[in-house]
Amino acid sequence: MKLLKQLAVVAALSSIASYASALTPIADSDLSKVSGRDGVSIAADLHINIGEFKYTDTGTGGGSVSFNNINITGAIAATIDIIDNASFLTEVSAANPKSTLGVSGGAGLSAFQPAGDVVKIAIPLVDTTKNLSMSVDSIKMGNSDASYGKFEINNMKLQGTTVYIWAH
Repeated sequence: MKLLKQLAVVAALSSIASYASALTPIADSDLSKVSGRDGVSIAADLHINIGEFKYTDTGTGGGSVSFNNINITGAIAATIDIIDNASFLTEVSAANPKSTLGVSGGAGLSAFQPAGDVVKIAIPLVDTTKNLSMSVDSIKMGNSDASYGKFEINNMKLQGTTVYIWAH
């Protein structure tokens, strides 16, 4: 009976070893051909309040202006993906077909030449009724309590904006 148990253990271990030997490494060139769904999506419902933004003239004449009770509200979404250099160059040239890629001093993003992969952060077109808005409740000069008024920026859309990040 003891021999039978030992044979069962040996058979079990050999079957595990055969499964492990089926795992083979994949070369980077082969792995680059594998495609799938990747990336991260982020969404936020913003409610930001800045109590005061103040500019002070430090010259001899002095003086200051303050923007009070700044509110930013609305929904924003972003996707984050890693793209290769060739995809970056293709996207940049498609977005600005008049620019010359690879030429120093070229227009816009085409002036940048990352050597490796690029992180792409995009604000997708999202149908939302909560577009970004910003308001400033009062604008005051110096130490006065009198306000020059207020201003608002409504229905600010960032959709379609793309940001690229890479190491250098």
